[in-house]
Amino acid sequence: MWIRSKTRVALIAVSSVLACSAPFAQAQETIKIGVTEPLTGAVAASGTYVTNGARIAADVINSRGGVLGRKLELVIEDNKSNPREAVNSAEKLILKDKVPVLMGAWSSTFTLAVMPKLVEYGVPMVVETASSTKITTAGNPWIFRTSPTSAMEAAAFAKHLASFSPAIKKVDFLSVNNDWGLGAAAEFRKALEGKGITVGRTETMAPDATDLSAQLASLKSTGADTLIVTSGIEQLTLAIRQAAEQRLPQRVITTGGSFPEPLLKTPGPKGYASQHLLFFAPWAVERAQYPEVAKDFVAGWNARKLDFAGQTEGFRGYDAILTIAEAIRVAGKAEPAAIRDALWKVKLKGVNGDIAFIKEGPAGKESGQAEPNIYVVELKDGAVAVK
Repeated sequence: MWIRSKTRVALIAVSSVLACSAPFAQAQETIKIGVTEPLTGAVAASGTYVTNGARIAADVINSRGGVLGRKLELVIEDNKSNPREAVNSAEKLILKDKVPVLMGAWSSTFTLAVMPKLVEYGVPMVVETASSTKITTAGNPWIFRTSPTSAMEAAAFAKHLASFSPAIKKVDFLSVNNDWGLGAAAEFRKALEGKGITVGRTETMAPDATDLSAQLASLKSTGADTLIVTSGIEQLTLAIRQAAEQRLPQRVITTGGSFPEPLLKTPGPKGYASQHLLFFAPWAVERAQYPEVAKDFVAGWNARKLDFAGQTEGFRGYDAILTIAEAIRVAGKAEPAAIRDALWKVKLKGVNGDIAFIKEGPAGKESGQAEPNIYVVELKDGAVAVK
């Protein structure tokens, strides 16, 4: 009897400890957010900037108590600038890490590759960068995009046409040969032709190409006054440097929100200028729609001693994590379907401006699309001017 009584007392004691510790363990449990970004490969610079922005957002949110009394934990996977690896990274995050929501995947090609898995597993993803219109018109109700489509960017650019001197009359394109680059060229062509501007030659480049001399040589004598280039930081920098070396007569305008940061430190030939369409201009934080939000992001970026110009893309990760955190707060729980439903209710002040989602795509299977702000900046002799 004594042995049984002792055993019973021990069991009660253990049960009491477990009962007391369970609420503590639950309170300490983090909320996981999956992040799939290109941290190596052809567009690693951009993916790294976005990931750093996401980390800063998580730090800011956690310093203010987290969400639903729990800390955010970013589970970060490298999609290696490759669509197949993007799918693998998303599946790993969903199946092994059990994340209830994703952020990614930087490129339209990577994002389109991942999208079927979101439907298969029923997990939402906030898309912070990709611009192909197919992403939000394909009928995927688990997609919510905070970045602009190429069509939005082209429409915004068309409003700035009067600010260019000499005037833009004929345009050529140099685009990365994937969904993003080809889609951007198509949308800008449509917008510019609608304004009576002639569209000339279109050249493409492989995502990992490092010698663009053949493409630029074929563009040199087209008679165009403007060359619109779409690619990541690495190729934008190459294109501008090599265009200057070949003395290409066209002005260069880049799309997609990437900025050739290396040209700040080692500028091209004296007097050579390029224009860039961006979604955040850290050179003029006060011109952000919500400067106080932008300043929080900039402070976090500076505290980490990161490259200044990387903020032009880093803010995307920041805004995307703010958006996910707000959706979790609205949902009241970190479950995939609840987060998806709550994303439709998000109304948030971001670095880029207001974040809220409109419906795009077939009825009953709509995706969410935000309407971001767009800036035009000029880079000349290592200095930037915001127009």
